[in-house]
Amino acid sequence: MNAVTAETLTWTLPHAVAGVMVLSLNAYVLLGGADFGGGVWDLFARGRTRDAQRALIAEAIGPIWEANHVWLILVVVLLFTAFPRAFAHFATELHVPLTAMLVGIVLRGSAFTFRTYDRQRDSVQRRWGRIFSVASLLTPIVLGLCLGAVVGGRVPMRPVWANRLLTVPVRFFDPWLASPFAWSVGLLTLVLFAYLAACYLTLETRDETLRAIFRRRALQSQAALVGTALLTIVLARGTNTTLFAGLVHGRIAPLLHGIALLSALSATWALRTGRYGVARAAAVAQASCLVWGWAWTQFPWLVPPGHTITDLAAPRVTLQLVLGILAAGTFILLPSFVYLFRVFKSGERAFGHE
Repeated sequence: MNAVTAETLTWTLPHAVAGVMVLSLNAYVLLGGADFGGGVWDLFARGRTRDAQRALIAEAIGPIWEANHVWLILVVVLLFTAFPRAFAHFATELHVPLTAMLVGIVLRGSAFTFRTYDRQRDSVQRRWGRIFSVASLLTPIVLGLCLGAVVGGRVPMRPVWANRLLTVPVRFFDPWLASPFAWSVGLLTLVLFAYLAACYLTLETRDETLRAIFRRRALQSQAALVGTALLTIVLARGTNTTLFAGLVHGRIAPLLHGIALLSALSATWALRTGRYGVARAAAVAQASCLVWGWAWTQFPWLVPPGHTITDLAAPRVTLQLVLGILAAGTFILLPSFVYLFRVFKSGERAFGHE
């Protein structure tokens, strides 16, 4: 039994921290991702109800959108605390798309705030609305590009002398810019966020006209999601054979595919029959299957194809302190989030109220 096989069978402190990171990323996709998706639908708002659509989106994400970023911040903090070598590597090799993503997050948030509190003239609203929507469209793509480059094994940890031999375009641009697989993951991320947002927005209004609009967009984006996911699997075959094998023939791949398929069918049925609470739950399950499918397929590698989670972990005492602080922080963070959602997502315009 080699070291990699042994690691897949033995759960240790590094694996526990990595699992928390995946849980946090899952939460960010379901909450923060839907906020980005709302910005996408803001961009494509058309027709007589255009202003009503945008008002609904702003009302839905306004009270909670900043708080949702805590999950991404947690992932970053855990990465540089528990896996500092991996953090340094990713921050160096992917600094271009990561910087672009950070700028997109800042522009999106600033534009959303200024659009809310600036003058209500049409020209001012269009300017801030355009920045908000375009940033919401591009940022998920860049996030997916980063994930696709890492999962595809295009950001390996090389010796220092090897890095010096690479030109700047090859080292800092080629891993993500020239990878069809990374672009497919970026597109998949965008479509997934738009799908979640459309499903959620059907529950944010009692106006049947608006519900019908977002119901139709949820069905359209779900069809696009299925097509993009299949394209990603096809491209994975030519990018990384190990990755493709994990996606198709992994130990729990049939289970995840089965749950994802059942969730997709359930969401379609629920959207067509007006059971929007069921549709939202099915969309959450479908998105979670994608996140955990990626995590399980990449396991035990943290930086494919040569470095596992255990290889890059911080000393044991650091991991123990991290997990202890996480346990204590959970008693503060989770009740705060529950209270936040109870305040802003309950009552007549409840998140899940039928």
